Amino acid sequence: MASLEVVLGVVAAVVLLGVLAVRASVRLGLPSLLIYLAIGILLGESVLGVQFNDAPLTESLGLGALVLILAEGGLTTRWAAVRPSLGVGIALSTVSVVVSIAVVGVALHLLLGLDWRTAFLWGAVLSSTDAAAVFSVLRGVGVRPRLAGVLELESGMNDAPVVLAVILLASGEAFSWITPFLVVYELAAGALIGAVLGLGGAWALRRAALPATGLYPLAAIAVCVLAYSAGQLAHASGLLATYVAALVLGNADLPHRGGVRSFAEGLGSLAQIGLFVLLGLYASPPRLLDAVVPAIVAGLVLILAARPISVVAAALPFRVPWREQAFLSWAGLRGAVPIVLGLIALVEGAPSAQALVDVVFVLVVVLTLVQGPTLPWVARRLGVARSAEPRELSVDAAPLDELSADLLQVRVPVGSQLRGVYLSELRLPRGATVSLVVRDEEAFTPTRETRLRERDQLLVVTTALARQATEERIRAVDQRGRLARWHGDREPKGRRG
Repeated sequence: MASLEVVLGVVAAVVLLGVLAVRASVRLGLPSLLIYLAIGILLGESVLGVQFNDAPLTESLGLGALVLILAEGGLTTRWAAVRPSLGVGIALSTVSVVVSIAVVGVALHLLLGLDWRTAFLWGAVLSSTDAAAVFSVLRGVGVRPRLAGVLELESGMNDAPVVLAVILLASGEAFSWITPFLVVYELAAGALIGAVLGLGGAWALRRAALPATGLYPLAAIAVCVLAYSAGQLAHASGLLATYVAALVLGNADLPHRGGVRSFAEGLGSLAQIGLFVLLGLYASPPRLLDAVVPAIVAGLVLILAARPISVVAAALPFRVPWREQAFLSWAGLRGAVPIVLGLIALVEGAPSAQALVDVVFVLVVVLTLVQGPTLPWVARRLGVARSAEPRELSVDAAPLDELSADLLQVRVPVGSQLRGVYLSELRLPRGATVSLVVRDEEAFTPTRETRLRERDQLLVVTTALARQATEERIRAVDQRGRLARWHGDREPKGRRG
């Protein structure tokens, strides 16, 4: 075995390369996950000679990384943005999965001669969109909030039913009348466990006066990981429990919420880097050549038939416009999740599982090259893109326990309606005041005549009772301007005259 200093040095170098790859991928117009995969292949047996072919270990580490990626996705998703898309998102996570498995299974049975069970197993592995790919790529495309919410919910929730389908099909056991009820139980119990732990974790963190701000992000991530373990131990869906717990925590009034989200984003990026490098290290390039033709056949079936048909089947009851359905069909991004699902089938001893892993690996690379870079163009052509979309208002909170108050840190984003508003026009509720403004790296005490500018940072001190009303008022002005109350926004109780 290599010494500890060598292992740590290699890991640190890989992480640094992965971080730099993000910038390189933006300049080259390539998704960063391809660069991560390339790093793993470069380290592997065919180039630098690192031997790594432990499928069970790769599967376990892959699932662990997926837990962190789902936690990051839930913690950084705003409920207000995805709530209007909840019905369509759930339909894409369930109905669309079933239809996709059926279409791909039938097509691969007829085209590649696979037996029915193996063909449907391949369909299950290929039916899951990838949370890491969606969370990293989609948020830079700038599509309408409804579409972004649908795709984020789908990628966060569809892993759970797909994993169950893969395990059932790979096990070789005969299905019975009770199988559908077990699937429903696992999904419902996983969602319930995640919601309970998310609510409990938020309640505890709001009341825990931790000695260091960095402990809050660690505690939030620990709650999400605990949700996965609790779900699995209860024979429920741990992945769904993780995402639901993270979604609840990310939208609760947590102390240092901005820091929690930033930490989750960094940890999610680290998980993505480690996962894709690991999968690249596991891959065998000479063996991948034999998988090119089956991968192209499966890819064409997936993007030309299975994905569009499954989207139409899921979206039809919700009267989604055809342009949005077309974008949803093209935006079903694949990434590391299908490869991990293929490894689950391999560990379960399914027939042709190694060939499946190789096919999925090639397919992920091809679809990433085709779909990822073209998403902005497709969004513009279909008229679903949003031009010059302002950045979301950032409000972070830190508790002042001895004073029963909170300190809010507000960053005014570019394009915000807060620009040009005088502090007297904010009309914050009683118990809240703007105590400091930081502008161009200089801090000053504001007056009622101070006029806000883009990129200003405000420190707002508010009592615990007035905090929610204060944040609601600031967000209302950010979205609708100084006359927000005339647009039907609820004015905070006790506002100043």
